[in-house]
Amino acid sequence: MTYFKPATLAGCLAVAISSYPAFAQDTFLMDGVTAREGDNPVVETDKYKKDCPWTIGMSHFGVNANTWTVQVAHESEAAAAKNDCITKFILLDAGFDQKKQVADIEDLVAQNVDAIIVQPVTSTSADASIAKAVAAGIPVVLHTGRIESDAYTTEIQGGAEHFGKVMGDWLVNEVGADGKIWVLRGLAGHPEDTNRYNGLLQSLEGTNVEVIAEEHGDWQYDKAKNLCETLYLNNPSVDGIWSSGADMTRACVDVFKQFGAEIPPISGEGNNGFFGQWIRDGFKSVSAEYAPAQGAAGVRAAVALLEGKELKKHYDYNPAGWDVDKAKQYYREDLSANVWWPTELPEEKLQELYGKK
Repeated sequence: MTYFKPATLAGCLAVAISSYPAFAQDTFLMDGVTAREGDNPVVETDKYKKDCPWTIGMSHFGVNANTWTVQVAHESEAAAAKNDCITKFILLDAGFDQKKQVADIEDLVAQNVDAIIVQPVTSTSADASIAKAVAAGIPVVLHTGRIESDAYTTEIQGGAEHFGKVMGDWLVNEVGADGKIWVLRGLAGHPEDTNRYNGLLQSLEGTNVEVIAEEHGDWQYDKAKNLCETLYLNNPSVDGIWSSGADMTRACVDVFKQFGAEIPPISGEGNNGFFGQWIRDGFKSVSAEYAPAQGAAGVRAAVALLEGKELKKHYDYNPAGWDVDKAKQYYREDLSANVWWPTELPEEKLQELYGKK
């Protein structure tokens, strides 16, 4: 079939998908994803069941925010391409604009898509639009950020507090109860940033660890590099660094190397560039796991609903942290710094998107 490709990911991606084998007849969402314990209602089976072909829409909070968000888009498209029932996959980029996300979701409702996947810009930006979609009979799958409403159909949430606490517990153990640390947060106001930070606060409870600097690096290398340079010049005496994302970690490591200083213990994430740094330079770190394959999991959840399979309302993704030995198992010298682990992208796609030329 014909493919329609826009010039960039930043616009609406409306892709006609060629035929591939359909998903297996189970409700597997992603490695490490499990149904939440406790009160967790079952989505009414067959409520959204529809004969294919299907059109699935996705409201992405900001495709080009960093390399991780770009890969989420790729993972989502690749998962859709594997299912011969999905004849159209529409990806809309909110660009971290709350009003744009509202308009995007309402546009998908107006197009009468069969399911919508939402990554919220903020904890409230998508609430009303999601409610409108569900009222119109369109199931909504939520991931990569919680919202204040429960109008969505099902959610797959990487435990942001868990992510922050994995890094925080490790760092407290490294710096001791009286250590002094820098805190590099993500995008201010984004639910993932807030909840990862709350996980750090849990780790700090009952300790005398002092946060001597706290800044938002927006999960971006360039901004974090400027921040770390300023922090180092103001006060280089820091015992450890809690970094909410690997691009910021890489930036800070590069700053310490730039000044010829010892790299303090610093938290990281499953990014190929960071893994290479970690392996080569031998500093102390832990890698919290936050797979961009959550994009593929969202597509699979939408498919399961349209196939009439049983899903729960809430799914969690709380993997353990990785040590450097596990990082070595994933690191790829032949791929760029921009690929994130673990991934579901096939080898040919990894080479196309991230292969070193």
